[in-house]
Amino acid sequence: MDTAMFCYQCEQTAGSKGCTKVGVCSKAPDTAKMQDVLILQLKGLGYYCNEFVKKGEEIWRETADFIMEGCFATLTNVNFDNERFLQYIKRANHMKKCIIEKFGSEGAPEGADFMAPETIEEILALPDMPNLGVMDDENLDMDIRSLREMLIYGLKGMSAYAHHAFVQGGFDKEVVNGMARFLGETLRKDITVEELFNLNMELGKCNLKCMEVLDNANTGNYGHPEPTEMLVTKKKGPFIVVSGHDLRDLKELLEQTEGKGVNIYTHGEMLPGNAYPELKKHKHLIGNFGGAWQEQQKEFDNLPGCILMTSNCLMKPRDSYKDRLYTTSIVGWEGVKHIEYNEDQPKDFSEMINQAIQLGGFKEDEPEKRITVGFGRNAVLSNAEAIIEAVKGGKIRHFFLVGGCDGARPGRNYYTEFAEKAPDDTIILTLACGKFRFNMLNLGTVAGFPKVLDVGQCNDAYGAIQIALALANAFECDVNELPLSYIISWYEQKAVVVLLTMLSLGLKNIYLGPTLPAFITPNILQVLVDKFGIGPVSTPEKDLEKILGNN
Repeated sequence: MDTAMFCYQCEQTAGSKGCTKVGVCSKAPDTAKMQDVLILQLKGLGYYCNEFVKKGEEIWRETADFIMEGCFATLTNVNFDNERFLQYIKRANHMKKCIIEKFGSEGAPEGADFMAPETIEEILALPDMPNLGVMDDENLDMDIRSLREMLIYGLKGMSAYAHHAFVQGGFDKEVVNGMARFLGETLRKDITVEELFNLNMELGKCNLKCMEVLDNANTGNYGHPEPTEMLVTKKKGPFIVVSGHDLRDLKELLEQTEGKGVNIYTHGEMLPGNAYPELKKHKHLIGNFGGAWQEQQKEFDNLPGCILMTSNCLMKPRDSYKDRLYTTSIVGWEGVKHIEYNEDQPKDFSEMINQAIQLGGFKEDEPEKRITVGFGRNAVLSNAEAIIEAVKGGKIRHFFLVGGCDGARPGRNYYTEFAEKAPDDTIILTLACGKFRFNMLNLGTVAGFPKVLDVGQCNDAYGAIQIALALANAFECDVNELPLSYIISWYEQKAVVVLLTMLSLGLKNIYLGPTLPAFITPNILQVLVDKFGIGPVSTPEKDLEKILGNN
C-alpha cells in the first residue's frame, strides 16, 4: 500500500478502517515499521521454537521470556521508543541465529529465516516484503488476513498476561509453546480459513490457562481480593500515581515508600490493587486517583506528584508532566525516564520517590468519597448460597457482565446508560477500565449486594468465567442457560484475546461495542453471529428489552 503505515489493531483506528498516516494512539510511521519488523522476527522465532518442541526439546527459557516481552511491546499504548525496539530486533536476530545453528532451517516457510538490519535507518529503509506488516500481500484473501491478524492481536494480548505472571514467578510451558506455534502458523501460505478459525479458538483456550497462571500468581503473592471501601478523593501531601497493570511494581513501590510520608494512588487498571490483603495492608496505599487511561493527559496536567506507568495504557505525555513521568517494564516513550527491570532484585524507585517529596503533592484534602471494590471470584463465590437463594426467590432477575476497555471514541456513554437503566433487580459484574463509565455512580443494592460488583482487572475475566461456571454447576444448567448476559467494550488486544477465550468456551449472545473490530470481515462476522450469537451493541433500551423481554 502507498501509505506511511497501516495499523488497525485497536478500536479507535482512524475512520474505523485503519491508521495510514500516524496512529490515533500517536504511534509514528517509523515506530509502526519497527514493530512490524519485530513481529516478523517473532513469527520466525516462533516457527523454529515450535519445530524443536516437536523434536522433544524445550523452548529455552530466555527465548520464551523474550517472545512474551517482544509481543507485549507491540501492543497498543505500550512502547513508542524506537531505540528500545532496535534492541528487541537485535535480540531476536541473535536468538534466531542460535536456534538455526543448532537445528537448521530446512523446510522453513518464507520469512522464517529473515534477519533484520541492526540500525534504525536500515530497518526503516526495508522494502515491502512477504509477511512484513498487515498489508504484506494486497491480493491475500480478506478472510485469511482477518483471521491471521485476529490471531496475532490475540497473541499480543495473551503475551501481556503471560508477562505479568512471569514477573511474579508464574510460568507455564503450555502457554509459551502455544505462543510459538501460533506465531509460526501465521507464516504459512497454504493455511485455510477453517484452520485459522480453529487456531483462534485454540488461542482462546490457551489464554484461559494463561489467565489462570496470572490469577494464581496474583492471589498467591497478595491474597484474594476482599470487598474494600476505597478512597477516590485526594489527600494532602506528596504522592505517586501508579498506572498500568503490574501488581509487583505496586508492591515494591509500597515497600520502598513505607514511612516516607508519600501517599500511593492507583490509577486505571491498577484500581483493584486496593483490595488485595498484602497490598492494602500498606496504609499509605490510600485509594485511586482519576479515571480510565484516556483521561490521563487531562488528569496528569501539571500534577504536583509523580506517575509510574507499569504496563500499557500510556498516552503521549504533555510537557506539563513529562518530567515527572516514569516508565518501567515494557513501557517506553523517548525522553521519558525509565526504571530498569532486575529479575533478582526489586526495582530502584528512589529517584521518583525523592522527586515526589520535592514536588510536595496536594495542598489540602478533598471532601472524602469512597466506593467499594474487591468482588473477585473468591469473594463472590463465598456468597454463592445467598446469591442462589436470591435468584430462586425472585430478588435477582438477571446478571450483566458489563466491562472491558474504556476509550475516547464517542459512543461509550452507552455503558453508563446501560448501567443506569438496568432494572433494580439486576446485578452488574464489572471488570477492566470500562467500569469507570459507571463505578462512581450510586446505584444502590440488590438483595443485600451492591448493584455493581467490581471483579477486578481485565485479566480477572478468568475470575468472572469461574463465577459463571460455578453458578451453572449450582443451578445444574449450561452456562448459556444462566440469567447472565455479556455487554463488552473493547479497545485493544487484551480485549481481543479475552473475547476469543469466551468464544472458545462456547459462551453465546455477547454484545460488543462501541464499534466492531475493523479487522473482522463481513464473512467472519457472520460466522461469529451464526455460531455464537455475537453482535454489536445498539441502544441500552433496545438491548435490555431484547435480553430481558417480559421476564
